[in-house]
Amino acid sequence: MNIALIGYGKMGKAIEDIALQRGHTIVLKIDVDNADQFTKENLDKADVAIEFTGPHSAFDNVKKLMQFGVRTVCGSTGWLDKIEEINNDCKKNNTAFIYASNFSVGVNIFFEVNKRLASLMKAHQDYEIQLTEIHHTEKKDAPSGTAITLAEQVLENISRKRNWVNNISDNPEELEILSERIDPAAGTHKVKYSSGVDDIEIIHTAHTRKGFALGAVLAAEFLKGKKGIYSMKDVLGL
Repeated sequence: MNIALIGYGKMGKAIEDIALQRGHTIVLKIDVDNADQFTKENLDKADVAIEFTGPHSAFDNVKKLMQFGVRTVCGSTGWLDKIEEINNDCKKNNTAFIYASNFSVGVNIFFEVNKRLASLMKAHQDYEIQLTEIHHTEKKDAPSGTAITLAEQVLENISRKRNWVNNISDNPEELEILSERIDPAAGTHKVKYSSGVDDIEIIHTAHTRKGFALGAVLAAEFLKGKKGIYSMKDVLGL
């Protein structure tokens, strides 16, 4: 399969390594130094594009890819207020799109565990809930997209929490997400339920970026030849 990499930082390089190991070809690598090569002619060589940049460039990048009709996997976070526009562009241009706040197979299983735990805990109001996410100091957005996904899953199940906030809060209706930036953390996410008698805590800790990279390549393999909007649940059959 021919893959275009939009963003060639640490994640882009990790994705390249995994893709080559799995027998794929990288036909295009776009970064800030060669943005002029981000053209339809160059993208036509790719079966799928994988976009990992940052919150300030991701939307424009993905919008161009949709307009070019390129099947796209996007792992950039911090721009989801505009995702419906991208979904509409995907349908209009008859292409395919997968966005995930986290492509790790383990994290996507963790999402399912989080939903189940939140469902079990919704009747137990003695437990306070707090989320913590820890990443390296180069991560530009806070809270992480993964933490937001976890928080929204909790909010869907526990009605006494109305919204999430990225700070300590005295408001019992607010769900706290605490963000820490510590090198060289690849990514840790904790969901903790605390009462006067005990704590229940689930934790996912990434040791390297390889898990995220593998998931992104699996998503690209899934998209080849497809049209429509998909999720990692589709890729992993969860």
